[in-house]
Amino acid sequence: MLDQESEVTCGSRLPLSASVVCLRIRTSCRLLGMTSLTQRTSGLVQRKTEASRNAAADKEKGSGDEDDEARRGEEEDDDKGDSKETRLTLMEEVLLLGLKDREGYTSFWNDCISSGLRGCMLVELALRGRLHLEPCGVRRKSLLARKVICKSDAPTGDVLLDEALKHIKETQPPETVQSWIELLSGETWNPLKLHYQLRNVRERLAKNLVEKGVLTTEKQNFLLFDMTTHPLTNSTIKQRLIKKVQDSVLDKWVNDPHRMDKRVLSLILLAHSSDVLENAFAPLQDDQYDLCMKRVHSLLELEPEKESTKPNVNELMWAVVAAFTK
Repeated sequence: MLDQESEVTCGSRLPLSASVVCLRIRTSCRLLGMTSLTQRTSGLVQRKTEASRNAAADKEKGSGDEDDEARRGEEEDDDKGDSKETRLTLMEEVLLLGLKDREGYTSFWNDCISSGLRGCMLVELALRGRLHLEPCGVRRKSLLARKVICKSDAPTGDVLLDEALKHIKETQPPETVQSWIELLSGETWNPLKLHYQLRNVRERLAKNLVEKGVLTTEKQNFLLFDMTTHPLTNSTIKQRLIKKVQDSVLDKWVNDPHRMDKRVLSLILLAHSSDVLENAFAPLQDDQYDLCMKRVHSLLELEPEKESTKPNVNELMWAVVAAFTK
């Protein structure tokens, strides 16, 4: 009986080898379950990370699109009539009016264009929302006594403008419009301020016009030395510029400077200060030429201090005009 009972009891139990196999199977199942859980957790983390990356990319793309849209809007405001390749800054327009078409250089007797181009830079930066004048205050400071303040240091895409903007931003205390025209021109007796001078401005502007397909580059020999010149290669763009200036004081004359386009008004006044405005009126008949000059003189006789107090004006532009007409 004892032997039979022991045999039955032993029969109800699993052999040792089978127990080991079951234990290993259960252990493997647990490990597989943990691995599956780890994989699910890892997959969840990866999906969350990927979603975060996509959200950040979408946000960055959205901000980039907004910046691109702002830049496109700024470019359209600069000159709505020109294509992107031929859009010109005020400095380039003034230089183009002063350049001789075939010779490719400005008059040797023109000693105004250097300071005039620096004034164009200040006005261009103001039109693009980078600069403005400090508030006039209770005592009503004059335009020439008010300091130039950097409103935004966002890049303009133009090397000369960005260089001038960098100088203005980093200078403390701020300087006036008159001082900046002199400093950027290098017309200062202070050796500590000579680093403000923008060098080779005309040559750099001419190279910009070469890149835009308006001018070309040649070498001409002048007796003892060679000179780099930039003859006109695209007369259509220059004729369009001349026509814009002519129309502003002929067919599109409004007899009110505040109803004129700010950029066109700035171009007329700064071209006159640079002694190149008459080049735009040279092809006209005598009666049209006289009418143009009469209307230009009416603009020059305006009081900058008075005009700058009117609504929706560019105070810095009138400050530059005051600096040239004082």
